Amino acid sequence: MERQASISADILARYAADAAREVAGVRGVSESPLPGRRGVRVVTDDGAVRVELHLAVDWGAPIPELGRDVQVRVREYLLRMADVHPGTVDVTIDEIGSRP
Repeated sequence: MERQASISADILARYAADAAREVAGVRGVSESPLPGRRGVRVVTDDGAVRVELHLAVDWGAPIPELGRDVQVRVREYLLRMADVHPGTVDVTIDEIGSRP
């Protein structure tokens, strides 16, 4: 009998948040005022993994490029750290930092 390990959605969400924060221009993950809701959500449905990130970014950051960079970084990170291939990585910019 072959055993398989599973990684919780909470751990995958932490990995995704860590990966997103490594991208230049990302200030952090947006926090929701609603209880139990964070700025990263990982949903697994029939083996497919979907990642939703809500981010705060620096003023003047090129948002389309930053969003693509976050998607690539999150995919690479989840593959390396957890051997998970997300089907989608959705990035929503909720906050833009103030001017310097």
